[in-house]
Amino acid sequence: MGESLVKSVCLFCGAAPGRDPAFAKAVNTFVNGLAARDIQLITGGGSVGLMGVAADAMVAAGGRSVGIIPEKLVERELGHRGMDELIIVGTMHERKALMGQRADAFVAAPGGIGTMEELFEVFTWRQIGYHDKPIAILDVNQYYAPLLAFLDHATDRGLVQPWVRTLLHVETDPLALVDWLARQPAEPRSMLENESAIK
Repeated sequence: MGESLVKSVCLFCGAAPGRDPAFAKAVNTFVNGLAARDIQLITGGGSVGLMGVAADAMVAAGGRSVGIIPEKLVERELGHRGMDELIIVGTMHERKALMGQRADAFVAAPGGIGTMEELFEVFTWRQIGYHDKPIAILDVNQYYAPLLAFLDHATDRGLVQPWVRTLLHVETDPLALVDWLARQPAEPRSMLENESAIK
């Protein structure tokens, strides 16, 4: 029996569209690439901004999509009702825990504070050993260049270990990122399934 590969990707991205049309174009291309590979999309469940672009693209492509959204944000973000599953949870903590359990890999496209928080939480979980799932950034028009420079700076200053820095994969081409994800092994059992690991 062959090695299990990534079949479900959690995409962190903005609930706003941003000012650069390239952001939406890259997200749309990325999601269509996932659909072509029969890779499930997991998002924050909103129908607005780049999150909405991602969900709309997967629905239009006929791929499987799952949205996970806290009750408090359902009305504010207009929970996307076209997805295969829209899971409404009580808190942001529950949202991230469920994303962590259901995804085989994590990708951050352009986004704001919430995207950064989600990215760094799964990055921290991997550093500590709560999971061994791939984590990547889709860096559109150098949106993440300052953040990546900061991580290099923190590594140079000895506050991020070099091996930790290498855990974050970066691609500028959305289809190259899909190709990379499709080659990654899926962790057979994540420590994130252990509820005590995420409290």
